Amino acid sequence: MPPAVAVASAPMRGGEGTKATARRPGRTLAGRRRRAAVLLLALSYAAAMLMLFLCAGGSGLSSAGGSGLVGRRPAAPAPPGSVYRSHLVFERLLPDMRASVSRPNPVSDVSCIVPRDSNLMTTHYKKSGKRWVPCISKRMAQSALPPSNGFLVVEANGGLNQQRISICDAVAVASLLNATLVTPAFHLNSVWRDSSKFGDIFDEEHFIKTLRKHVRVVTELPEDVSAQFDHNISNIPNMRTKAFSSHSYYLEKVLPKMLELGAVRIAPFSNRLANLVPSNIHALRCLANYEALRFSVPIRNLADSMVGRMIKKSSLTGGKYMSVHLRFEEDMVAFSCCTYDGDWKENIAMENARERSWRGKFHRPGRVINPEANRRNGRCPLTPLEVGMMLRGMGFDNTTSLYVASGKIYNAEKYMTPLRQLFPLLQTKETLTSPEELAQFMGHSSRLAALDYTICLQSEAFVTTQGSNFPHFLMGHRRYLYGGHAKTIKPDKRKMVLLFDNPDIRWDRFKHLMQDIRRHSESKGFGFRKHDGSIYNLPMPECMCQQAEA
Repeated sequence: MPPAVAVASAPMRGGEGTKATARRPGRTLAGRRRRAAVLLLALSYAAAMLMLFLCAGGSGLSSAGGSGLVGRRPAAPAPPGSVYRSHLVFERLLPDMRASVSRPNPVSDVSCIVPRDSNLMTTHYKKSGKRWVPCISKRMAQSALPPSNGFLVVEANGGLNQQRISICDAVAVASLLNATLVTPAFHLNSVWRDSSKFGDIFDEEHFIKTLRKHVRVVTELPEDVSAQFDHNISNIPNMRTKAFSSHSYYLEKVLPKMLELGAVRIAPFSNRLANLVPSNIHALRCLANYEALRFSVPIRNLADSMVGRMIKKSSLTGGKYMSVHLRFEEDMVAFSCCTYDGDWKENIAMENARERSWRGKFHRPGRVINPEANRRNGRCPLTPLEVGMMLRGMGFDNTTSLYVASGKIYNAEKYMTPLRQLFPLLQTKETLTSPEELAQFMGHSSRLAALDYTICLQSEAFVTTQGSNFPHFLMGHRRYLYGGHAKTIKPDKRKMVLLFDNPDIRWDRFKHLMQDIRRHSESKGFGFRKHDGSIYNLPMPECMCQQAEA
């Protein structure tokens, strides 16, 4: 190109560049807006697909016919019994339950027990012309105690009946080691929060006196022994014994240490002795549990008055009443990891309760919480509403006198109302006593549990709704007192949740299935301990003997 032309064309290119530069900011802004819109659309699409995925229960996404179209699998329905729908069943069946009339005295029908006096009952259960009676003394040798090998100091942990396990096992271990037992100290549990001492709950003098021919028991260490440890029990070496240790472990590991130091300490001590032990050790467990351990005078006096009032209020059933152990306290619901309402308020309340009492236990690596599986497997505490429907279905009408043993019910105003609707004669320790009578026990969960325990012990029939130490001990104690056979309704919750999951179920069908569950439950009332079973639940045959009927 000639130089003139080249020079002439330069201003032209320069003018076009100036215009392009002027237009560039507008184009850049528009491009950014388009990119932002596309990004926002993509994020919205991804969020929508994620919601579809979650609503489908994690079933995933699939391509349609290989065309790249994305579709959602139908959500699989939760297996029967997975979700709490009992309130819907209650609404459906309430008219039928109100109209249903049972036999004149359904409590008498369920029970084999009749009152013998104000504080004790006897059984009419007969088998082959013989009956079972306590006979601990026949199982135990009477001989002078040899010199003591030292002192056994234990710490009982947990609630009332877990403390009982510790105490009775401590008596057995003290005998095994030929040791002098110091009446157990009670651990201030983060759940129970009860500062009671041994003598506040149990009659300490009676305990020592009953055991004196078999085990030495003192209330505190002698001055010379205490001085060896600077008068501080915590300075006594703690033998951190594994749960369910064998009797040989105590002889081989604990006894040498006791002989060396003069005293040993085991804390905590709950369930630290195996179930499989020699028969004489079982006999000592029974002696401690059924004879030596009786409640303190203040507890016995009020409990006896409450039993009398309960009998008096049960006039429609001839003075006979049923008892129900209702485990629907906040800590129990939280520990079970079960879902009821399932709203955010319940979730927050349960999470807070778990952190208060168990501090991170439920967030440890590998911990899997599955409320639906828990419910299907019968691990969820029954609500008061469910207990009411269960009992009405089993044949108990609104004339049934019912005592409910429990701690503070979770969301009581909501959950207790249906149960009171179905059983208007329902009583609790709060309704059977005045505020003044109960005041001395308030804030002491083990003492309050002792009141419940006594009233349930003397009921015509006992209903357990959740496995725990309370029904475990109570069932064994009732068997011991009432000839080996005391009626207990222990429902199969895995079957029951299927009924509670069907809002369309008819009353006649519901009633038929509930009565079948009841019959199956009652057939297990009489039982013998297996070689590795608990003596506290089944005291036969080690602590009871068969005796011919008079």
